[in-house]
Parts: sequence; C-alpha cells; structure tokens
Amino acid sequence: MFQDEARFGRISDTRACWCPKPFRPICQARVSHQYVYAYGAVSVTDGQLDSLILPHVNGVCMQVFLDEIGARYLDGRIVMVINGAGWHKNQSLIPPAHMLLLFLPPYSPELNPMEHIWDELREKWFHNNVFSSIDALEQHLESALLTLENDPARVKSTVAWPWIINTL
Repeated sequence: MFQDEARFGRISDTRACWCPKPFRPICQARVSHQYVYAYGAVSVTDGQLDSLILPHVNGVCMQVFLDEIGARYLDGRIVMVINGAGWHKNQSLIPPAHMLLLFLPPYSPELNPMEHIWDELREKWFHNNVFSSIDALEQHLESALLTLENDPARVKSTVAWPWIINTL
C-alpha cells in the first residue's frame, strides 16, 4: 500500500468552467484558514482505498491511521510505502505487527500514486466550491472519499502504474 496525507481547506479553488453563451459563469471565492487532513492508503494491485479524516498531521494522528489500517487488514501482511515526513519518522510511531514501513527516497512525491488520488479529488470534487463551515467541508470530503473507496476499478486505473505492478 502507498500512504500519504493531504490538506483540504476552506480556501476556494476557482477554475474555468463551462456556461452557455451569452452568460458568464459566476464563481464564488473564499479565503479562510481552516483545514482538515485526509490520510489515505491505496493498494495498487486491487485499487482498494482506505482513508481517514483527521484534524492534524503529526505522529499521534499517523499512529491512529496506521492502527486503523492494521485493524482493517488483520489477515494480511502490509508493506506501507510512505514518504519521509517528520511525523512518519517519529520514534514513538509503532506500526502494527503485520505492517512494515518502507520509506520513499527524499524529495520524490512523484513516486507515490496516492498523490494522484489527491489530484483526482481536488479536480473532480473541490474546484469552484465555497464551504460555509469546516463541517460542510469535512462532509464533502467524506462523501468524495467514500465515492472513491467504493469504486476500486477507478482507483486502480489511477494508481496501478506499470513500474510498480511489474515489480510485484
């Protein structure tokens, strides 16, 4: 599995959109520094996506995420590929017994297919949206993540890169 975190906030992402002539689309914008963080892990072999929405990116939240993934896959052995973020290398981080943490090389986010899941979420669910509250943002993020979690074929088409699949 490949793991990563992403920040989602109430800062709107205004993009071009379609509107019939002669009308001009009106897109609201907002700048508010309120955020939630999505933790995700994806299996490149079958497109299984698991996620949690947590309030911070730190060692405590990472431990919660690893414990949750470990509990969801008690019957399997998990190699969790993660980046070198400081909270990933936290000395107090203890992966479940059936999970091995494997670190990506430094400064190489392009090697992590989870980055493409975040791009997909932002492109398909978050542009030209303004959220009235952090709770509304979190509900929208939860809905988007559940849509992807329930569509492993779509996820697999995004993350099953040949160089990863061929090494397995």
